[in-house]
Amino acid sequence: MRLPRILRRMASAKQHKLLSAGVRAPEFRLTRLDGSQASLQDLSGKSPAVLAFFKVNCPVCQLTFPFLERIHAAGTLPIYGVSQNCADDTREFARHFAITFPMLRDEEKQGFQASNDFGISSVPTLFFIQPDGKIGRVIEGWSRADIEWLGAQAGVRPIRPEDNVPALKAG
Repeated sequence: MRLPRILRRMASAKQHKLLSAGVRAPEFRLTRLDGSQASLQDLSGKSPAVLAFFKVNCPVCQLTFPFLERIHAAGTLPIYGVSQNCADDTREFARHFAITFPMLRDEEKQGFQASNDFGISSVPTLFFIQPDGKIGRVIEGWSRADIEWLGAQAGVRPIRPEDNVPALKAG
């Protein structure tokens, strides 16, 4: 039996493997919301940094990002959102969820190059990038323990006793 054409195309599409801890993060150049460009080298090198890949309509991203904002507010661990959406939708997401950390865009018109290079298959996916450019930790979906670990790296407790959040939630 021969597969329908669409299924053959889907089966032959290149699958990207999610990068893991210990490998060097791929260099990229992405557009900030203000239109300027940023590279991985611009964002890291002196201290660890977190790249948080997301889509604005993802419920697990909507759960995760306010906790990343609490970590960012401490000012000790740079966090960068990497949106797979247009600038207007990304701005609205940031406004709606009171996100103040910088947002970058991995644009569809360029084939989601950074997302593909990092091997993203679901969002949110977070990468803790060490100063030497290597990935120190990869977090897929929502993980209370991993968010608490990120908070510890920044010297804050992002999850408060009154926060009713699950231990895990797939992206």
